[in-house]
Amino acid sequence: MRYHIDTIPVWDAAKIDGECLLCALQRRVELQQIEYSLGASVMEPDVRIQVNKKGFCQHHQRMLFKGDNRLGHALMLESHLTETRGKLNKAFNDIRKAASGNSSFLDRLSGKAPSPAKTMEAAVQELDALCSTCIVCNAIEDNMNRYLHTFFHLYQNDSEFRKHFAQSKGVCLPHAVQLLKLAPQELPSRELSAFADLICNLETEAFDRIQGDVSWFIKKFDYRFQAEPWKDSRDAVERSVNKLRGWCVGKEPNPEEK
Repeated sequence: MRYHIDTIPVWDAAKIDGECLLCALQRRVELQQIEYSLGASVMEPDVRIQVNKKGFCQHHQRMLFKGDNRLGHALMLESHLTETRGKLNKAFNDIRKAASGNSSFLDRLSGKAPSPAKTMEAAVQELDALCSTCIVCNAIEDNMNRYLHTFFHLYQNDSEFRKHFAQSKGVCLPHAVQLLKLAPQELPSRELSAFADLICNLETEAFDRIQGDVSWFIKKFDYRFQAEPWKDSRDAVERSVNKLRGWCVGKEPNPEEK
């Protein structure tokens, strides 16, 4: 099968032989987006417009803060704050008006005036929208949607990839859910049953293995097992967390990352 710009990263992630190739892909995209955000994109007008409009979530603000470009971070914050302040002023005015129950005399007379609770809720939603968007989260979602499509393309058209995945450790539970949700859209109906069986079997085997590792990890704290080998249990806690909720603790899913 011919490889192209999307299939190569998916294959590279599969060859890592980790707990979830999609977590490895997602983390790589995330780190690339953070590096890009602190790099040349700081001076790109199109990117700055999106940053000003959407900003960054708490998690990605933390990653930016830990980066090596405090000036670039400050420049993005300054312009984002400028745009946000204008939206805040409008939102605060709407909230004050809603809280005071101000409405026109005709609306009150006709009974068309909305209840203060509903008006207040709508006004607060304006404020909530200002802290619910993230340009990095959006970029990750866009890239992962493309990679998920590529995953199914490889699964259907590359027998080597299909065999490799069938012999892998599967994926984390959240990404298993994503694959099973997308499968009816991406695969012909004749292949759906086999794919669902594969995912369910891979996840069952993975959770059997991980639960065994966690149980052995716990036993190692019992004096009766101190002389026994650790086997594969030293990182059982991290692998369990990452399998249950997607990569978030322990070693980076991509070996080349620190």
